[in-house]
Amino acid sequence: MIKKLAIALGIGAALHGGAWAQETIKIGVMDIDSGPYVTVSKYHVDGAKYMVDVLNAQGGALGRKYELVVQSFQGTPATAVAAATKLVDQGGALAILGMNFSSTSIAVAAKMPQMNALFIDNSSASSDLIGKYCNQNYFHVAVTDSMNLNGLRAQVKASGAKTWDLLSVDYSAGHDFAKGFATLVAESGGKIQSTLFAPLTTTDFGSYISQMGAKPSEALMVFFPGSGAIALAKQQQQFGWFGKYKTVLTQFFTNDTLIDAQGDTTAGLFTLQGYHSAWPGERNAAFVKAFESRFKYKPTYPAGDMVVGIEVLHQAILKAKSTDVAAVRAALRGLKTQTIVGDVEMRAADHQLLRPMGVAQAVKVSDGKGTIVLRSVEPTSRITPDVSPECKMPS
Repeated sequence: MIKKLAIALGIGAALHGGAWAQETIKIGVMDIDSGPYVTVSKYHVDGAKYMVDVLNAQGGALGRKYELVVQSFQGTPATAVAAATKLVDQGGALAILGMNFSSTSIAVAAKMPQMNALFIDNSSASSDLIGKYCNQNYFHVAVTDSMNLNGLRAQVKASGAKTWDLLSVDYSAGHDFAKGFATLVAESGGKIQSTLFAPLTTTDFGSYISQMGAKPSEALMVFFPGSGAIALAKQQQQFGWFGKYKTVLTQFFTNDTLIDAQGDTTAGLFTLQGYHSAWPGERNAAFVKAFESRFKYKPTYPAGDMVVGIEVLHQAILKAKSTDVAAVRAALRGLKTQTIVGDVEMRAADHQLLRPMGVAQAVKVSDGKGTIVLRSVEPTSRITPDVSPECKMPS
């Protein structure tokens, strides 16, 4: 059952009462309340709470404060569309952000023009969202699969491996990634010998590990997010699976949202993140200090990407000098602004945010404990994908 929770977060809301609420600029946040991503979803909500409070303390926008409206859903396309509809029709949201799979983003994005609202997608990864599913009311601020692949290119080449195994999650982003990674390996003269797809809800990976471990290739690529990544990390250690490969690369498998539960089982593995709390720059340092003071933990990459999304939306509203959907949409196209990850640009041709990404590594801290360390930042120019010819964006 979908539950609705409206949270007014502006400074001084109690003093202004109903009149203040009527004048707020409402931002909708979709919050998955069940399934493999439920523990990650809270980081998106915390990021939204933080950013709305900061903007309201600075005066909001256009003389109005922001109000956060959070709508929980079950993580399926149907419940995602229902949640988005409630956020817009009942919650009055100008724009929607939050936790989404690629499949739910595809479903929600398609409804945005008729809802007359904006979807600022800060979480899903499928490149199809800025390809064949792009539309005028959908803007993608997270890192896409194609950007991840561009970030992995140097690691694949440096490995020198000519044969690879690939284990990926069985949904749209996982299949998109698998196709792209096969192309990436071929560029370096290699090939994928074995590809297996596991459902997102998988908890027992024994058969997958046994099948690939029986005759392993030189290198392994793992693309698996959520709670399943925790189970896989622990189970592979019992089998000594990663030790059978000269190189193991990962994406979404180990990161700052999973490492506490994974412990030291992923130590040494590299991953790509759109954001990390150690990101260089004074703007991010101030954000990390304030966020940690409030929530008692360092911001993870979902919180960081949420902040980037709201930063971009806020600047578009200021640029448009209006909260009219068409005006804000026009202001978003081609928008250039500063964020906690540095200078960014919303590419007008496909509504993809052009931004850098981080290369991070899981490191063992002590027996049974690990952490994620930022090793470098991949510049925007190196990871930016070409505009897909499948994106037919209205002028």
